[in-house]
Amino acid sequence: MATPGEPVLLSLYVYAPNKAAPVFFAIAYALSAIFHVWQCYRYKAFKLIGLHPVCAILFTLGYALRAYSAHDNYIYSLTTKIPLFIFIFSQVFIFVCPPLLELANYHVVARVFHYIPYLAPLPPTRVMATFGGLMALVEALNAIGVALSANPSSSSESTQSLGSQLTLAAIGIQLAIIVIFIAMASIFHVRFRKTGLQSRSVSTVLWTLYTSMALIFVRCVYRLVEHMDHAKIELDDLEALRRLSPLRRYESYFYVFEATLMLLNSFLWNVWHPGRLLPREVHVYLGRDGREVIGQKERDDRGVMEKIGHVFTFGMLFRQKKTRTGQWQEIGEGGDDIALRATGLRP
Repeated sequence: MATPGEPVLLSLYVYAPNKAAPVFFAIAYALSAIFHVWQCYRYKAFKLIGLHPVCAILFTLGYALRAYSAHDNYIYSLTTKIPLFIFIFSQVFIFVCPPLLELANYHVVARVFHYIPYLAPLPPTRVMATFGGLMALVEALNAIGVALSANPSSSSESTQSLGSQLTLAAIGIQLAIIVIFIAMASIFHVRFRKTGLQSRSVSTVLWTLYTSMALIFVRCVYRLVEHMDHAKIELDDLEALRRLSPLRRYESYFYVFEATLMLLNSFLWNVWHPGRLLPREVHVYLGRDGREVIGQKERDDRGVMEKIGHVFTFGMLFRQKKTRTGQWQEIGEGGDDIALRATGLRP
């Protein structure tokens, strides 16, 4: 049994990876993924939080590949590139998910802003257009950076250095976006509490968002500190490997600050699923008097390919062409259109 923190020559992980841990996390993420898929189907919430089942599946694949790699398939070989390819794909699947989970949170906060638009510090449509674009940049930098820095067999030190710098840039931007997001959500939350509106669902979603962003923030700080060690990973130099940062030499840090935190985030949204807490229809709003209002429906005239393109461009392109139909009406008895005008929603 390998000594914790002791490097292993030619190990793509630097150390001898644990065999049981990736199996546990692959199973745990698979269960969360199944639950997410069922919840999205049950509450018709694929558009709202469909990124969560996608990420849970990617995590499952990433840890399944890591489990396979841990069984004597982690030693770099000049004769076969299979261990290297498995290692890189595992790293990419695991590391590209947190930015996507952050983007999922922006989908949720945009939905909350849509539910109570007169309190939103930013129009709901601009939330996704702005933060979606920033997260597309983060995801591109992160994917390229991980792919380059995850190849410790590269003979070019500049290649690993570039990968590390791109990853650092992605994490730095991600941290800045999280701070801006928390400030924006807090402004909305303060406004919401000052109105005296009573909506346990909205409060629950907001506190779930804060918790989720805190988990992602801690994970990003861990990654930021890890990549600040610019030392080149020389697989065939044991002394050089021993001089690496403890974050690179001890696998336990990875499982605590990466695997566990993101698993908690996935289960968090399983328990407090926004599809269960918020109205299914986006044309349902909360009036200033605390009663829900049904607004005009928005018909989506986009084709299937345009909708797919909208998802893969992080909401920047192929945006919905809104066509409103139907009449405004108040939910409940005795409504006389006053509440509609009070919400500021009636055209």
